[in-house]
Amino acid sequence: MLLPHPLPLLPSLRLSAPALSGRIEAAVTLSTVARLVASGTAMSKADLVPAAGLARTTVSTAVDELLARGVLRLDGTRPTAGRGRPADRLALSPRGGHVLLADIGASGAHLAVVDLSQRVLGHTHVDVDVTDGPEVVLRTVESHLTGLLGQAPDDVPVRAVVIGLPGPVDGQLGVPVRPPIMPGWHAYPVTARLQQTYRCPAVLENDVNLRALGEARALPADQVPLLFVKVGTGIGGGLITREGVLHHGADGAAGDIGHVRVRGAPDDACVCGNVGCIEAVASAGAIARRLAVAHGSTGRGGAGDVSIADVRALVGRGDPVALGLVREAAGLIGELVATLVHFYNPARVTIGGSLTAASDELLAGVRSVVYQRALPLATRNLVLTNSVLGEYGGLAGAAVLGIERVLSADSIGVLTAGRS
Repeated sequence: MLLPHPLPLLPSLRLSAPALSGRIEAAVTLSTVARLVASGTAMSKADLVPAAGLARTTVSTAVDELLARGVLRLDGTRPTAGRGRPADRLALSPRGGHVLLADIGASGAHLAVVDLSQRVLGHTHVDVDVTDGPEVVLRTVESHLTGLLGQAPDDVPVRAVVIGLPGPVDGQLGVPVRPPIMPGWHAYPVTARLQQTYRCPAVLENDVNLRALGEARALPADQVPLLFVKVGTGIGGGLITREGVLHHGADGAAGDIGHVRVRGAPDDACVCGNVGCIEAVASAGAIARRLAVAHGSTGRGGAGDVSIADVRALVGRGDPVALGLVREAAGLIGELVATLVHFYNPARVTIGGSLTAASDELLAGVRSVVYQRALPLATRNLVLTNSVLGEYGGLAGAAVLGIERVLSADSIGVLTAGRS
């Protein structure tokens, strides 16, 4: 079902700036210049020369081509030092292309279309159930993404599609890899399907990684390394390096913390086949199952009739049983986060997911354990807080990935070839 939804008011997101280039390959030069402008590192030709490490004539030629091709636009002027005439201010053109975004969770998906200047042109939330399988879910997603394109200028092409899924993925192959809560999705060619549908590159990423990236790029640059922990139907983690990019590990499994066992966890069975996983004992889904049993035992409904939405509502109303279960879960999550803080030494730990909007109980419980268990060197400057983007964090991360992909050296040739 398509739900009416206001456009998300995302903050300006920091795009990554390339290192000094010093190279003269056309694609590299064009990509370097476009990304320096997109990131806000350089706003004029004069700024670009030292930032790109290229000759003035090389920068001028690249800027002129990007302007002619509709990738950059003039955005007023800015004063210059001394008595010279004001310099032309450069910006990404909203007509350079569109990027389609799909942040899919276990029971719903945020969908959006943005332009290269980060302007959100259309957004909606769609009810989906990932257990319905890839054909049903992706058909729904494609239908509504195509509908959102109707809200955008029809003469601007789609340059990329970015999709996040709630499970392990192989981003290189563009397929999910044995996702525990997504039956029928293993090895399904997600990116190949989207590439065929929209005739442009597609990027597949884990949903928590998208949230981690969006969070990091919405914050000041000194808030990395960052660890994002999402507590929803399951539990997942995303890692952002000091350079502000995703840390995937050797096979893309970095941050898959939901199936780690922590001290004191009960032996509850997990969908992965093991017992005692943090996801099985401390996720919002686990809290819902325990709350159903607790309420059933006190005559307030049978086991199995409590949803995650019910948990949020009960926590928001201060239900003592629900709050007690959230506090127990927070203690277990805190044990895991304390270990990760020692291992990764992040500048910031962000707790996100459906429960954080209902109450600060989860955050308070995690904080208490982390600051008690972790040593001072790892926590003396640590920021441990809720997400600044909330439910829109995945869209923000998808926008970053998509725009940076479009402006990369591998893709910018297509971007500059379509117009004259």
